[in-house]
Amino acid sequence: MTPVVFPANVPAMDWSEPRGFREWFRRLMSLRCLMALLIIYCLALAELRFDWVERSIGAFLVTTNSARPQSGHIWEKSRNTVLARKTLEKIVTDRQTHQRSAMDAATLVELVATLPDDQGAMLSAERFRGLYRNLPDRLAVDLMSPIELLRLSSGGEWVRAYLKKQNGGLNIYLLDPGNRVLREIDVLPEFLRRIEREGIVFEGALEVISSLKNRIYPADQFFSALEALPKEARIEILEQPETLLAISDPVRRVGISDEALSGFIDIGFEFQENGSHRVLLVQARDWAVWQLSLLLEGEDSPPAEGFDR
Repeated sequence: MTPVVFPANVPAMDWSEPRGFREWFRRLMSLRCLMALLIIYCLALAELRFDWVERSIGAFLVTTNSARPQSGHIWEKSRNTVLARKTLEKIVTDRQTHQRSAMDAATLVELVATLPDDQGAMLSAERFRGLYRNLPDRLAVDLMSPIELLRLSSGGEWVRAYLKKQNGGLNIYLLDPGNRVLREIDVLPEFLRRIEREGIVFEGALEVISSLKNRIYPADQFFSALEALPKEARIEILEQPETLLAISDPVRRVGISDEALSGFIDIGFEFQENGSHRVLLVQARDWAVWQLSLLLEGEDSPPAEGFDR
């Protein structure tokens, strides 16, 4: 084996294991070791001060980000966060839209139409009183006693009303400043249908409405029989006759429904407006309509059009 020959004046590297503490100390304090430790110290200090390792790794990951698959816990968590944020924004937006629509509604029917199922709207006490006043008197009394509403208003505790659409009906909660329920009103779906049909105007003649086409009477015959009824029965059939008096063209025919809904029967008044037939629908108490029907069928006048005796 050929021996290793070092150049002159250059000390040979000693690769053997130190034989004692003095040898360890001599090697540790050598120039090469001190330079290596100094470099490591400077790199560590620079990292603590400038975070250059993290920045370098981050810059590298950014350049390769588009090529990496979007999978893993971080990506899944990010997607869930974005989805939750969008869902929450939609819920808030929809709730604000429903609240604005409820505030703009002129009638209770319009308000119910703007509410999705199982959602509600908060109204001030004054706003709720306005909706209550817009109801026909008979419907308003059936919804809630006006005396009780006056008592709550004058007591000073009632400040707001929360209306929630549920199971086709409507739940109304009258609340105090602490949101404690002062009065709860359960509005059945049948009552809402009564409100929807009260005072509605249909296009066309009476025959267009299937429930009215079988019992149609001339207007003079109908009003003669109505005039012969007791006052309490007349009020239960036509509570606000001024509504018909406000129509420029006189009523020509009247149709009476053969169906009852929650103790009420539809009555349609046919008139003409701008050359077209219109039907104004009102609701009357069934017992009063039955009395009226007895008079209509018992008078010596032409039978009801389409009515099978």
